[in-house]
Amino acid sequence: MHAAATKLLLVFLFTSMVIISHASSLRFHYINRHNFTTKTRTSSSSPSSSSSSHGSRDRRPSFALVRRDAVTGSTYPSRRHAVLDLVARDNARAEYLASRLSPAYQPTDFFGSESKVVSGLDEGSGEYFVRVGIGSPPTEQYLVVDSGSDVIWVQCKPCLECYAQADPLFDPATSATFSGVSCGSAICRTLRTSGCGDSGGCEYEVSYGDGSYTKGALALETLTLGGTAVEGVAIGCGHRNRGLFVGAAGLLGLGWGPMSLVGQLGGAAGGAFSYCLASRGGSGGADNDAGSLVLGRSEAVPEGAVWVPLVRNPQAPSFYYVGVSGIGVGDERLPLQDGLFQLTEDGTGGVVMDTGTAVTRLPQEGYAALRDAFVGAVGALPRAPGVSLLDTCYDLSGYTSVRVPTVSFYFDGAATLTLPARNLLLEVDGGIYCLAFAPSSSGLSILGNIQQEGIQITVDSANGYIGFGPATC
Repeated sequence: MHAAATKLLLVFLFTSMVIISHASSLRFHYINRHNFTTKTRTSSSSPSSSSSSHGSRDRRPSFALVRRDAVTGSTYPSRRHAVLDLVARDNARAEYLASRLSPAYQPTDFFGSESKVVSGLDEGSGEYFVRVGIGSPPTEQYLVVDSGSDVIWVQCKPCLECYAQADPLFDPATSATFSGVSCGSAICRTLRTSGCGDSGGCEYEVSYGDGSYTKGALALETLTLGGTAVEGVAIGCGHRNRGLFVGAAGLLGLGWGPMSLVGQLGGAAGGAFSYCLASRGGSGGADNDAGSLVLGRSEAVPEGAVWVPLVRNPQAPSFYYVGVSGIGVGDERLPLQDGLFQLTEDGTGGVVMDTGTAVTRLPQEGYAALRDAFVGAVGALPRAPGVSLLDTCYDLSGYTSVRVPTVSFYFDGAATLTLPARNLLLEVDGGIYCLAFAPSSSGLSILGNIQQEGIQITVDSANGYIGFGPATC
């Protein structure tokens, strides 16, 4: 019996996920509290896929992801302070998504207006950044990675209204490849909100949930992506930008629309990208090793992944939704009303994948059922006071290892994603861990980045699928 328990401890400490297409008999994971936040190993690839990957490593468009705090230089007196800051940003992001994905949402039109906007936007602050070269010669800039946005934009000189960023402002006058776009061009008409400048150039504007915005000129420019120069990418050159974008020069849109990076690259990227968010480190500070982002079908689409159909929301076509039919705790599927996670015809509800939200949100009924089942399964573990929206917390300071149930997402069809303990609990303070799920303020569900950590996730937007695995990070 002791040998079996030891084996479970070793296996589940270093396994990021379990993906299956049928009912599982795995109900619990044993975790060592002191090693709980240790990084996971990357699972080995097959010999053929490994050879292919290494053979093209130098030319593939890939990026190292950088965590927010590594860019901003933020430090905290304790892990609790860092988590409270994370939760505050998380609430802002979740409320933004609830507003943006509501059928009643109407983008603000700032053309012809000198409106001053108060309050910052954590939607744009992002949790993950990449380093991108803008122009020729390339000017290195940090951009927020956002899978729910289309327009790629950077702050530009001359800047009439700009926020502070980590890098010097991009100056299009110094780039040999910067070329303005006319307002009568097809690419200008592709924008949801565009106008004509005094010189006949295309002007873009992107507004966000709390009134923050970026506004400027649309241009074609060369982007250097992971060492690969890509010419003629349409980007926004923002001369008026307002919001709390915390150090980023702009935003790299990876959404499901034609103006996103993946949409513009088309055949070059094969309509696919892959990312893997590394598990958080054990310290309260920033963890620079945040994972990776890879563009391109041959590089990004792995063999052995479990594929789930994407669901398109006509009201918000840039976002990636997945069909979820239910959730489970241990090997028990929770008794929930049919259609609780369904995307309705008017665009409400549904489950959206989002790297900018940390804590997964579920409708109140779904969250309450998951929380109660989790509490019942862990038994007599000592409770701790809740922390902000995290209302289910435990004091594990007196334990070497604990036994917690898995949580499963049942997707439409046969696929099931079963998450281990490291994707369920967030360390708040020394020995205090909280369940990283929360109720949604609307019918919208958000699969957050804590639940995505350690899993290779592939978005095949050209064919309408999202893949989980087989690799870990």
